[in-house]
Amino acid sequence: MKPRITDAKPAFISHSGETGTDYTIYVDAPRGSPYREPLAAVLLMDGDFLFDAAVQAARSLRKAGRIPPVAIIGVGYGASFGEPGNLRGRDYTPTASADEPNSGHADRFLDYLSATLWPELVRRLPLRETGRMLAGHSLGSLLVLHALFQPRPFFDLALASAPSIWWDDRSILGLVSKLRDRQATLKGALYIGVGADDTPSMTADLGLLEGQLNERPFRDLRLVCERFTGRNHYDVVPHTLSAGLASLLG
Repeated sequence: MKPRITDAKPAFISHSGETGTDYTIYVDAPRGSPYREPLAAVLLMDGDFLFDAAVQAARSLRKAGRIPPVAIIGVGYGASFGEPGNLRGRDYTPTASADEPNSGHADRFLDYLSATLWPELVRRLPLRETGRMLAGHSLGSLLVLHALFQPRPFFDLALASAPSIWWDDRSILGLVSKLRDRQATLKGALYIGVGADDTPSMTADLGLLEGQLNERPFRDLRLVCERFTGRNHYDVVPHTLSAGLASLLG
């Protein structure tokens, strides 16, 4: 099943000097001013495709009083999967692979998110400076994990839906292990969700990461892992987004 690109109108186009790319930015935030308190912010990868599901999840949770006011910021390319303008294979991968040309530039993309996009968002919206969330699905969740497991992560709330831990012989597990060797504390929270009917690789790899984090936990890192019965890699998205937002912001 090929995801459908959102019908939402982009809020603005953001140019990145770090990657040399123009990104399509979608924004959904509570209407009205002034706000009683700064808004929680969720930067969502694959915003062209996941924005609608994330907005629906956030609005439902907010209406039920389960999360505070939140701004959903979708970061996209304005191009579908496989089209030349969609550079997720470059931006979301921490290491290079021969199977994906120009891969391995996640750090450069994260520099864009923190140094260029975030200040622009703060100029446009009253965002809180603590509890910044990065969210994604599949390859986008690989980026989420990479962003969190840094000595001092800029995004300390991580929503990883069906993360592609398999990338580059599971090199993300090595990153986590090396960080744990250097420091015992990591302040933040990580939510990981996967469909129980996803591929054996996806579900087993999640078990590897969960086991690693439980065996050698980081002090001050809250971890929640969920498996959704009867859901696969595609139809689990609304469930992981809703559960993840509730877990990390509730």
